[in-house]
Order: sequence, then C-alpha cells, then structure tokens
Amino acid sequence: MLQPFAGAPEGAPPAPWRVVGLPGNKVPLLAPDITPLDGQSVLRLRSDKSYGTVSHAVPPGAGARFLQWRWRLDQPLAATNLRRKDGDDAALKVCALFDLPLEKIPFVERNLLRLARRVSGEALPGATLCYVWDTTLPTGTLLANAYTGRVRLHILASGSDALGQWHGQRRDLQADFLASFGDETDTVPPLLAIVLGADSDNTGSASLGFVKDLLLMKQ
Repeated sequence: MLQPFAGAPEGAPPAPWRVVGLPGNKVPLLAPDITPLDGQSVLRLRSDKSYGTVSHAVPPGAGARFLQWRWRLDQPLAATNLRRKDGDDAALKVCALFDLPLEKIPFVERNLLRLARRVSGEALPGATLCYVWDTTLPTGTLLANAYTGRVRLHILASGSDALGQWHGQRRDLQADFLASFGDETDTVPPLLAIVLGADSDNTGSASLGFVKDLLLMKQ
C-alpha cells in the first residue's frame, strides 16, 4: 500500500510520496531525502530551524489497520515542550490522517479547519494521529497538539537513550484512533494518508533521524 524506500535511488522520496511544508513558506522547508544507511536505502529527516513532512495517500477502501516501521534518531532536539506552542517540535514523527466528518468536530474547531483548508490549499484531515519521538515527555504520554485539537500525539520514544540505533514499532491504528478521538466519535473514519516528518522551527534547533521498513497492513 505504501511505496517502499528500500531500493529507491538517492534523492527525493519516490512517488507517490510528496513533500509538504507550511502555507506561504513561512519557515524553511525540510527536505526529506533517500540515503543509504546500514546497507539499505532509508528516508532521512534533517531539520534545521525548519518544518516539513512527506505524505503518501492511502487508496480508498484499503481497509488498513496496522502500521509498522523502524526509526532511528541520531540527533535529538534539546528544548522541546509539546504542551506549549513555543516548544512544539518533533525530531521524528509518523502520522496517520483520518477523514473525520466535519459534523463530528466541535463547532469552533470545525470552522478553523475550514479556514485552514482554504488558506493551505490542502485537503486537511479532520483528525490526525501522530506517533512522536520526543525529548522530555515519558513514553506512553497522550496529548493534543499545542496548536490544534485536530492533532493528537502519542509519545512512543523518549529522551536520548539508544541514539543511533534502529527501533521497531507496530501500532493498531484503529485502537489508537479511538484512544485519541473517542471523545468525538465511536467509529473509526477512513484512513487518508500516512505522513512522516520532523520540525524544529519553534525551538530554533536541529535534529537528524531516519525511517525505514514502513508497512501498512490489514492484519
């Protein structure tokens, strides 16, 4: 379901992966790229006071439930605080975008989402679940993004332990969605896309991480 990084040539991520930045290029754009590491082509995410994601649409009706990947952090961010806007950065994040209907979204956030869609020109999702490698929050923390309740964060790795090593993750997207957005809906909407990213624009710092072996599966 997802175009693999393994075997891809060096440079820009292979289509249909596409790089997305902030509207109006308000901050420098992160430039994810494919690079060889440990004998395999992997996605490299280097952030330097920048923001960016690389997004892969999921075909309608795919019915995917499980997401697994391996990630590695070589340079963590030093001053993040995901509870505050001025500390809202992530050295590594893997996100699932869901097509939550507007009528399920609280009124104020619904209107803000409509506005954001017009300004960005992107079909922004009603709900986004992000798995984050953070600097300070303990593993297992679940919280809303400091800017918007449309994004909920799961901290899967914390601190600077085991830097420079690959770590595997496997997540049940349906279970994690309901744990995050169960206050708004008791059903899981269709999955729109998988997004990988890093950002360091709020803290003005730099990070370096890698992702490989990304798989989206029904079981």
